[in-house]
Amino acid sequence: MAAYTPMIQQYLTVKADYQDAFLFFRLGDFYEMFFDDAIKASQELEITLTSRGGGTDERIPMCGVPYHAAATYIEQLISKGYKVAVCEQTEDPKQTKGMVKREVVQLITPGTVMDGKGLTDKENNYIASITAFDDQTYGFAYNDISTGESRVTLLSTNFDEVLNELSVLSAKEVVVASNFDGELQKKMRERDVLAISFEDNSSLEMNYAHLLEDLNQDKLKQTTARLFNYLYRSQKRSLDHLQSVTTYQIHHYMKIDYYSKRNLELTETIRSKGKKGSLLWLLDETMTAMGGRMLKTWIDRPLINQAEIEQRQSIVEVLMNHYFERQELREKLKEVYDLERLAGRVAFGNVNARDLVQLKRSLMQVPFLKQILQGMQNEQVDKIAGLLDPCEEVTDLLEQAIVENPPLSLKEGNIIRDGYNAQLDQYRDASRNGKTWIAQLEREEREKTGIKSLKVGYNRVFGYYIEITRANLHLLEEGQYERKQTLSNAERFITPDLKEKEALILQAEEKCGELEYELFTEIREVVKEQIPRLQALAKTISELDVLQCFAMVSEDRHYVKPQFSTERRVAVKDGRHPVVEKVLNAQEYVPNDCHMDSDREVLLITGPNMSGKSTYMRQIALTAILAQIGCFVPASEAVLPIFDQVFTRIGAADDLISGQSTFMVEMLEAKNAITNATQNSLILFDEIGRGTSTYDGMALAQAIIEYIHKRIGAKTLFSTHYHELTVLDEELSKLKNIHVSAIEHNGKVVFLHKIKEGPADKSYGIHVAQLAELPAELISRANEILTALEHSDVQADVPVKAAVIEEKPAQLSFFDEPKETKKRELTSKEKRVLEKIKEIELLEVTPLQAINMLYELQKKLK
Repeated sequence: MAAYTPMIQQYLTVKADYQDAFLFFRLGDFYEMFFDDAIKASQELEITLTSRGGGTDERIPMCGVPYHAAATYIEQLISKGYKVAVCEQTEDPKQTKGMVKREVVQLITPGTVMDGKGLTDKENNYIASITAFDDQTYGFAYNDISTGESRVTLLSTNFDEVLNELSVLSAKEVVVASNFDGELQKKMRERDVLAISFEDNSSLEMNYAHLLEDLNQDKLKQTTARLFNYLYRSQKRSLDHLQSVTTYQIHHYMKIDYYSKRNLELTETIRSKGKKGSLLWLLDETMTAMGGRMLKTWIDRPLINQAEIEQRQSIVEVLMNHYFERQELREKLKEVYDLERLAGRVAFGNVNARDLVQLKRSLMQVPFLKQILQGMQNEQVDKIAGLLDPCEEVTDLLEQAIVENPPLSLKEGNIIRDGYNAQLDQYRDASRNGKTWIAQLEREEREKTGIKSLKVGYNRVFGYYIEITRANLHLLEEGQYERKQTLSNAERFITPDLKEKEALILQAEEKCGELEYELFTEIREVVKEQIPRLQALAKTISELDVLQCFAMVSEDRHYVKPQFSTERRVAVKDGRHPVVEKVLNAQEYVPNDCHMDSDREVLLITGPNMSGKSTYMRQIALTAILAQIGCFVPASEAVLPIFDQVFTRIGAADDLISGQSTFMVEMLEAKNAITNATQNSLILFDEIGRGTSTYDGMALAQAIIEYIHKRIGAKTLFSTHYHELTVLDEELSKLKNIHVSAIEHNGKVVFLHKIKEGPADKSYGIHVAQLAELPAELISRANEILTALEHSDVQADVPVKAAVIEEKPAQLSFFDEPKETKKRELTSKEKRVLEKIKEIELLEVTPLQAINMLYELQKKLK
């Protein structure tokens, strides 16, 4: 290292502490990168890679970005999961001999973005920390540095709970100890965690100890301390906007695991990963960014406390009944900016004058919001009004101090109002009078010389000057002006009076700019002291915004207030899938009822593809979720239990990253539900078993149904194409058959999308293929084969309870007529296998055991 130039040595010294980040090293007007950073950055940012000498024979790879455009490049790197350490000059080069001192002033990471495109208005940007304890439990804390929100909990020995929390939060970055299990780190990356960072210090530091006072367990304190130590170490600036850390328990909310959240498309769709088409898209009529974030949080964490749910619903009902007041509320909320993030920017020190004007305008809406709410004359709404703190001191200060349309830069001046500070007014007067004198000088000199084009100008190098074109130089008297500069087509001059006024004006402007920045900093510090009040106000406005949003959607889409049953009864009349109904728009959506009680725990749903089985199942889950976040529901009447968990297995998808097939994903999701569900849960299983052979699939489907019926007792909707399973209603007392009706008209199937009692009579599979416009020849041949099978003595699908297992015929050719298959006597080996099957107690085995038994029996037959 000694062979390198002093500058490169300085770079390497700083870089040694930031090995996992790009080091943006400030050199003049550029941030430069060297060595491997330069090679990688040039590829990721598509910028030119050059090289320079560094004191050795080899050329050092180098690339750079202009400092004024650095934010754009940093955002690109952060969005790809990288970290950027910003290294600035911390000394004035004019006053320094030798190497200018440089140090990292901020580490920007995916989880610590404070502004720019890296932040989405209506989404939180969470960073989490995980601490693994010796008893196999996990401490889990998270924070949004842009809003100051922090929460912490203790999770069980199952790391899946940790992964589920990361998925719910969409955490961008996770902080762990350097010795954290590598396999678990891999699992976190598979859940779209962009960055994993390391912090070994989990001891409590004094600068934030007051924020952890409400935590009553050392495990919770250690976990949060690890996160805060990382934040303070990486950000290197004030974090006074961090709020007191609150604890939460995951069992205090309806649990919706990662698979179910994805399958139900709560916040994003499966196909496009976008918001449009999700439940969040349907509901989001919020008027503020912070309201939009709270709505997403409520959807991710529905309540299970009936009193809390009904409190939200009663406020929604009041807002629905006051249409005109609600419209006024929406108009006023539209004028409220993002108070949470504005408070964060104030504390962080990157707030500008325009931000403070936005803050003032937002606070000016609060009295109007209070007045509108009080006009509704409702006790619960009055409580919300009482929590709306106008923060008059902040409003008055900003009104008196900051001009209405300030510049973006804090160094340009023209931020502070006239009359706010006497000294500033004096400087401004001197500057303005000086400029008036300059304008007067220009008029007088034109008259004196007779040169109409004479002008008095200014530039930063030469200051003020009198400019005369070459064509008019002959009109000047000898020695009238002092020559200052020669141009190609003009000469520039000065006079003693002009130099004197120039000194006065520039001195006034310089002092004016310095004083304005000083005053702005003082104002920012006063606002900073009010951050807790601003954050409390932001929380109240966010809740109000979400509740008015629920009222808006509920009224527009004709939703009803649900009632809650303590007897685990489901009675939904004319229920609809909320998102599908909106997408269909003017088209008519066919509503359906759903009735489940102590005698109807499992609904076995049959019917053709495309008929609406999956839609029906999803709408029951979405109705329950809507009810438990406090919204009204899409139905004409609705009685629901309060579900503790929702589990779904809907749709087919490979998990290629983890190397898992569709069927394995299906089994994992089924296992997750069966393992964790209680009798107060809701389970939706769609076509379980279709990813394997007919016999395996049917055996698994039946075994799963029986297990849920006998061991769990959860409310379950189970759709299937195995019509043979419909006989289970004779053996399972709490299972009922329902089907989605369809009719055949002129050889084509017509889906009625209506749920009826009893099993479906046929599958209409070939009709669906016909709707998909498969070749006519293929459809005709399929009908021939189907007819042959239906009239054959051999059944294509044999239910598990059949007395004799018959050999399947060879696969039918598309070109030969099917031949008659004669029955034959069973061999002694087959008889022994049959006896084994008769001995199996199906109700006593798990799905996995059933698969193993089938495998062993198949081996014996082979």
